[in-house]
Amino acid sequence: MPLGTLDRSPPPFFKQGLSALSKLFLCSALSIFLMVADARWGITGPLRSALVTALHPLQWISLQPGRALDSIREHFDSLSDAQTAAQESRKELTRQLQRSGQVEQLTLENRQLRQLLDLRERLGTPAQAAEVIYEAADPYSYKVVIDKGLVAGIAMGSPVIDATGVIGQVTRVHPLVSEVTLITDRELSIPVLNPRNGMRSVAYGEPANGGLELRFMASNADIQEGDLLTTSGVDGIYPAGLPVARVTQIVRRAESTFARIYCQPLAQVAAARHLLILQPIKGQLPPPPAAEPPKKAATKSKGAKP
Repeated sequence: MPLGTLDRSPPPFFKQGLSALSKLFLCSALSIFLMVADARWGITGPLRSALVTALHPLQWISLQPGRALDSIREHFDSLSDAQTAAQESRKELTRQLQRSGQVEQLTLENRQLRQLLDLRERLGTPAQAAEVIYEAADPYSYKVVIDKGLVAGIAMGSPVIDATGVIGQVTRVHPLVSEVTLITDRELSIPVLNPRNGMRSVAYGEPANGGLELRFMASNADIQEGDLLTTSGVDGIYPAGLPVARVTQIVRRAESTFARIYCQPLAQVAAARHLLILQPIKGQLPPPPAAEPPKKAATKSKGAKP
């Protein structure tokens, strides 16, 4: 049989109904009708409400993962902000504590400077202020270095005091700085006077106790705990009447001729920063009178008669 005579139409079992173009026109017309009817009479409102109500649980469930992620992100963001705020608070607290310490330090220095100025006005001895730069490197000595030297007119042996008492003595002078040996150094001694009874003695540095010791004092010497010791002024260095120390302990032994007398310095020896450098009193004393030339014995002339 020739192929051209075959029937190519689909069998009735596969009948598709309306054509695609007809379906397009039908759906378009139905859509236009529904839009006009909904605009005029709102016939799809209940249907839309029912559909929204039915889909609400699904919408809520679908939104939960995003909300959980947002909550986790907000939690970590708030935690990070809280940590940052805590760090800033600690930094600010540290700055405030530092400022408070600086204010206290400035207040202390201001009070010390005022006391030094008042003391300088009361003293009749020429004086100039100096500041401690650092302590000497030798661990076995009690010395500090100040910021004044030969250029400022500092002389060897100048007494050094603060607002409460004697600190020490200038023992080495350089052009720009000087070295001060503190009264607690074992190599330094200072003549002292007990104003209560006028007894003179010599106080030596005692580093072991951080104070002074009166040596070679008889066991029966009239000295009591609490006695004030001042400079005697007999050494030609320290002006008389400067507070030095106060007697804190007296040890009298029957087998020893001398008593052990320990004293506590009145000055802030280990903590002083601002000092007064006094001129040694030997530089203020008038020069000693010139010695009279020896009288020559009268010689008899050869021609004179006895």
